[in-house]
Amino acid sequence: MTPVAPPNIEATEAAIRPYRPADRDAVYAICLGTGDAGGDAAALYRDPELIGHVYGGPYLELEPDLCFVLAEGDRVLGYVLGTRDSLRFGQACERDWFGPLRARYPMPEAAETGRDARMMRLIHAGYRADPELAAWPAHLHIDLLPAAQCRGWGTRLLQRFLGRLDELGAAGVHALTGPANPRAMAFYGRCGFAPVKATPATIAYAMSLRRDQPWQNPQQSG
Repeated sequence: MTPVAPPNIEATEAAIRPYRPADRDAVYAICLGTGDAGGDAAALYRDPELIGHVYGGPYLELEPDLCFVLAEGDRVLGYVLGTRDSLRFGQACERDWFGPLRARYPMPEAAETGRDARMMRLIHAGYRADPELAAWPAHLHIDLLPAAQCRGWGTRLLQRFLGRLDELGAAGVHALTGPANPRAMAFYGRCGFAPVKATPATIAYAMSLRRDQPWQNPQQSG
């Protein structure tokens, strides 16, 4: 059988638009499809929705006006999700998001390992804003399926998100990635973010949105 080449979305009607509730399953699928340091994590989870419950669902539910998707007709190929205020977002998650999930997913036993157990522990830990990143109070997650990568769509999604943050008066924004994801590290660097904090598990990249500070706008395509 002849392999089917991925679609060339540059020659289609792909466009960035605001998130719609009907996009929810597609966003969850992209969370899973990019959940292994940018690669497909479908084989790593027994419950395919768990990673979406942590990294997608709360933004769709609590900050829908800061959620944008790259869509080709009805097909969603990527997204950017985030919040304008990480501290308030964490409080809203505790109030309105994680409670029902904790009832659905009990805390795993200490001996349990694997991705499902890790995500369940994150659900029970909740989201806590990092005080060391308070100068950049907004944060984001951005993911693209392979068909949309290396065509500039990542930068365009990011620009759409940053434009909305600017309208809302956010002082700055950060994003986390891991040292096992060099493509994400390179993307944030190309787009004008700077590394501001590193641990063995994560690297925080940040950008000021104040007019009198550097790192204002992405400069190159990703």
